[in-house]
Amino acid sequence: MRRLLLALPFAVLPLAVAHAHDDHDHDHAHGSLAAHEHGAARLNVVLDNTTLELELDSPAMNLVGFEHAATSAADKAKVATVRAQLEKPLTLFGLNNAASCSETDQELESPLFGDKPAVDDDGDTHEGHEHSDIHAHYQLACATPDALKRLDLSPLFKAFPATRKIQVQLIGPNGQQGVEATPANATINF
Repeated sequence: MRRLLLALPFAVLPLAVAHAHDDHDHDHAHGSLAAHEHGAARLNVVLDNTTLELELDSPAMNLVGFEHAATSAADKAKVATVRAQLEKPLTLFGLNNAASCSETDQELESPLFGDKPAVDDDGDTHEGHEHSDIHAHYQLACATPDALKRLDLSPLFKAFPATRKIQVQLIGPNGQQGVEATPANATINF
């Protein structure tokens, strides 16, 4: 499922390094380029022939408003609502209808969804760690990929207003690019 995105970190590593100097790294335990910054998310986009893959990583705070385990009825309801929103990528990501894209695969992961805590490069889990992330991976088949001229993230920003910026790394027919999307500048050209 992740065959296209596996190549992405290597292809856009220079972009990630450039952005790493701009981000305040809250992910002290990992020491990675992927900083845990409230209000910020990361999106990898790959368009290869008729396949469009989207991979969103965000602190849970941006999406559900908290990062602790959901124990109250209100917290559990909020997690369920957010999960239901994330299960509809064609609603969250504005794509040209003429491209005729349909979802072929989806994967949602987070400790808030009952998944096991992530394991870092040292083999350590960060169970009980104050930071929780949500990872969403989507694979879409687009019958007319030439109709995909841009990706509109406005619906995503509207659904999750605590998300103030998204670091986008995109590989498409015109090469690779790194862009910072905001609610005021939410459209990325392929």
